[in-house]
Amino acid sequence: MIELSTGTAIVTGGAGGIGAATALKLAEAGAHVVIADRANVGGETLAESLRKDGWAASYHLLDVTQESSWDELIEGIKALPPLRVLVNNAGIATWGNDVETETISGWDKMIAINQTGVWLGMRAVAAPMRAAGGGSIINLASVLATVGGYGEEIAYHASKGAVRSMTKSAAIHWATEGIRVNSVHPGYIATPMSLEGLDDWHESRILGNTPMGRMGTPEEVASVIAFLASAGSAYMTGSEIYVDGGYTAV
Repeated sequence: MIELSTGTAIVTGGAGGIGAATALKLAEAGAHVVIADRANVGGETLAESLRKDGWAASYHLLDVTQESSWDELIEGIKALPPLRVLVNNAGIATWGNDVETETISGWDKMIAINQTGVWLGMRAVAAPMRAAGGGSIINLASVLATVGGYGEEIAYHASKGAVRSMTKSAAIHWATEGIRVNSVHPGYIATPMSLEGLDDWHESRILGNTPMGRMGTPEEVASVIAFLASAGSAYMTGSEIYVDGGYTAV
């Protein structure tokens, strides 16, 4: 059984999808889960639900693209148990925009949330994790950090490829300090974000290229994240784990 009862875990984008499933997993493992999101209603509702079930949870407003917002979050959780875990899950995705049709505004928004937000998060937790004697950072990348997909989503590919590379750089930087950094690469997961705008052509291609023949669930990704957050993965840093139903094996 995964045991995280000695500290606090931040989950960005924690109000829904993979983030919400991860918040539940980490809370069940004993962590005080901080649901950090811009979705005030969803975040507060989830935190309250977890508390009603006997788990330790709170909600904090966070804009991952803003340094000041990260500073406010870290200041706001000082009274909680030591910070042991950061799950950089917040992100956005689009369907269709390719190397020619992507716009500057679309590119900048994608990079700001999916890439810059991950870097700011890692930087923000460095000091409290050092003070706690170490910790685990899990960055959500994607199978599209590694493969070309369908020749679309150029900005998404760029942002998630950067997350993959930044994870390895940070892992080396902190390797002797007890701060581990790993990336999780989901395939096509049935979340509200991924299902929004999914047409029959894309769904057919996705399922046809996934050996298991189905989309994954948020809970299946959350289980891997919880493992990386725990002492069971103590000798893992700079690693990348694919939760993709075999998509990248084809």
